Amino acid sequence: MNLSKSLYTKGIQCPKALWLKKYKPSVLTPPDEQAQAIFETGNIVGDLACKLFPDGKEVSYTTNYDEMISTTKEWMKEGVSNIYEATFSYEGILIMVDILKVESDGVSIYEVKSSTEVKDIYLHDVSIQYYVLQNLGFSIKSASVVHINNEYVRGESLELDKLFKIVDVTSEVQSLQSNIASILKEFETYLEDKVNEPDIDIGKHCNKPYECDAKNYCWKVQRQIPEYSIFNIFNLGSKKQVELYNQGIIDIEDIPEDFDMTANQAQAVKNYKSKASYIDKENIKAFLENLTYPIYHLDFETYQQAIPQYKGIKPFEQIPFQYSLHIEYDDGTLIHKEYLSQDSVDSRYELAQKLCEDIPSDVTVLAYNMSFEKGVIKRLCNSFPSLSTHLLAINENMQDLMVPFQKKWYVTPSMQGSYSIKYVLPALVPEFEKAYKELDGVQNGSQAMNAFANLSKLDEISKEKMRTFLLEYCKLDTLAMVKILNKLKKI
Repeated sequence: MNLSKSLYTKGIQCPKALWLKKYKPSVLTPPDEQAQAIFETGNIVGDLACKLFPDGKEVSYTTNYDEMISTTKEWMKEGVSNIYEATFSYEGILIMVDILKVESDGVSIYEVKSSTEVKDIYLHDVSIQYYVLQNLGFSIKSASVVHINNEYVRGESLELDKLFKIVDVTSEVQSLQSNIASILKEFETYLEDKVNEPDIDIGKHCNKPYECDAKNYCWKVQRQIPEYSIFNIFNLGSKKQVELYNQGIIDIEDIPEDFDMTANQAQAVKNYKSKASYIDKENIKAFLENLTYPIYHLDFETYQQAIPQYKGIKPFEQIPFQYSLHIEYDDGTLIHKEYLSQDSVDSRYELAQKLCEDIPSDVTVLAYNMSFEKGVIKRLCNSFPSLSTHLLAINENMQDLMVPFQKKWYVTPSMQGSYSIKYVLPALVPEFEKAYKELDGVQNGSQAMNAFANLSKLDEISKEKMRTFLLEYCKLDTLAMVKILNKLKKI
């Protein structure tokens, strides 16, 4: 059958996705920058986890799997105690065990994940490894998942035994063994037919545990599901959505008038069908009256480190590296201030200090989805107590530009039921959609995050160019807020 453990888990999520990967890979969406970054993080975490099991040897990856299998056998004979990427095959199922601990009375499996918890899909991942080793006649002492402990706070140096958690999943994996043969038989039945795709409908499995790389093909290409459909109003897999979908209703236009819905759902359907904007002038006016000039429009860019490089940081903590600030006066005057960290150094204190210089402690600060900005500032307070009084004052004076849209005081059909700035901005200020697309190098938050994380890999000329791109992107974010606010003022 030629299955790897990654193909096996893909099939567990959806056998059609497995079939497409095998026979029609051209329809799959290639990994984006974010997926690539997650993959690279996984490699870094994997290499570091091996240090928990020292004095081992790594089986070098090659497309000649027989060579990898024979190297593994050879090392086991030699008595190597820890083998990284130990490779085995049984009836066409190929597995590479992240860390195989070899002892005289049996072997132990350790699967390394850059996640902060043990997900159900990981149990399937480990279970197929267990299945192969058991069928090859090995005595398996235990099976574990090694994952990141997101409660760990780095001190002066990295403590691997605290950074990682090792969770024994032997009993869970053993309980899955009885189903594996029938799952493999099911996969085999699907894969025997190389021409006809499995007839599997869309559903919750398209997003769980991961967004499937066949989703665009199954949803947009095969079923022509529009950008904004019943799936946006009713949760995917919810009873109401299933009911409509089973009746062949996908477009919101086709939802019957007497369909049983909550008040919010009914309002969203009504707004969409009417193609009219809904504006609650009174509430918007009250919101605007609460803002005092000058208004400080603030936006942070952050990145994350799976392995914290700096003291006082947790794994995957949002680390601010940049901010943009547009200061708007009541006569319309705009002043722009900004900060962008140097790469490969801990610039948090400098950023916090600059923020306190740029924002007085008694002014209106405006953010879009302020819980994010407040969270960044709160963490800076905890890290730098000498600045905490000023930083907390900034938080106290913060208002959220998202509120009028979140509270549905301003709704247009083009917002597609969302109050995300991604939808609000083009609805209110259409020319800005084009402005983002015309930016060089960095056009969205995840690109900014990846660009900064990879700055140290660039030569000086490319680095300066990328820094300019980052500044231009972040500047546009706060200018966009200024434009949205001005649009609300004209109502």
